[in-house]
Amino acid sequence: MEISADVHEGRGLALVSVWTGLVVWTDGFWYRWWTGRRSRMGRWLYAHHSAFEPERAARRIAARYAELRRVAVGVS
Repeated sequence: MEISADVHEGRGLALVSVWTGLVVWTDGFWYRWWTGRRSRMGRWLYAHHSAFEPERAARRIAARYAELRRVAVGVS
């Protein structure tokens, strides 16, 4: 699977816009992205993964991307 993205960086933070609803950011130590869910209090819930395991982080981010793509095209 090929995923295109736009990268914006500065001030020790990089943002990667992957897909509508999926922006990944890192401070060099952690990758973070919105899970698509909110807490009972209405706060956005975020997933995170260590930047020291970029392959595992990439698999988790790709899984979220695939989930968003399935929703976008209406596939269960």
